[in-house]
Amino acid sequence: MTPPDTSALAPPIAPSYVAPVHKPRPALIKYFKIFRASLVERMTYRADFILGTLLRFLPMLTTILLWRAIYEGAGAKSINGFSFRETIAYLLLTNITRMFSSMPGLASGIAREIREGTLKRYLIQPVDMLAYLLSYRAAHKVAYIVTSAGPYALLFYICRGYFDGLPDPLTFAAYVVSLLLAFVIGFYFEAAMGLAGFWFLEITSLLYITMTLNFFISGHMMPLDLLPAPWSTLLKALPFQYMAYFSSVVFLGKVKGWALVFGLLGQLFWAAVFFAMARSAFRRGLKRYSAFGG
Repeated sequence: MTPPDTSALAPPIAPSYVAPVHKPRPALIKYFKIFRASLVERMTYRADFILGTLLRFLPMLTTILLWRAIYEGAGAKSINGFSFRETIAYLLLTNITRMFSSMPGLASGIAREIREGTLKRYLIQPVDMLAYLLSYRAAHKVAYIVTSAGPYALLFYICRGYFDGLPDPLTFAAYVVSLLLAFVIGFYFEAAMGLAGFWFLEITSLLYITMTLNFFISGHMMPLDLLPAPWSTLLKALPFQYMAYFSSVVFLGKVKGWALVFGLLGQLFWAAVFFAMARSAFRRGLKRYSAFGG
């Protein structure tokens, strides 16, 4: 008699449980490595950052003297809600905001790569050009902020009499968020400007006009509140205020409550708009781009 097949009667072996492994997204690792390599490269130029920061402080002396003369000439302690101390504090803070939002050479560099055909190096490698440049610029900002922290700390210590101290923790957190969004707005705005090189052979004049206007209408020269109506209202409705004005008035506590919430949401909105604008320009521009040789 043939014995029964015991293997057929044996209970099925329950598969052992294997915990899911959450691997980091390869793209994030790739761009983090680009960030790290760029940071090491930029930290090589620490002395250049420090010297450039110190030289940037020199115009502040003449700015303080100029605004002192304006307030003394006006014979008023406050102009449109800004006292002399608050105006100087505002101008000092715009240096911090512009440290995040300004992207020197980004737009002109993208336009040059399009014009000279070197843009193709991004197309033949598994790397997204805008993500690569964003990683590189983030590393540049970190290196600049770290190396210039000492000179800026010295400047703000010397000028501490113009401030009423640090804002409360919630306002300070909103200030930090506004600085990070200023970085995003500044990057994608200038990237979109540079990507205009897909349609125009030379954009140097366009960049010069845009950047000069941006320096004024962003509130870098003076608080937008000092402008007469309706100009102050108009400029506050534009996205450029988020590159200098908004973060500074947040730190000074002049934007509170729901106005602060709506201000941050507006900044987030414009960051998304410029992101979409740059992505769309890059995608459409590649359809008309051609490069040969190399």
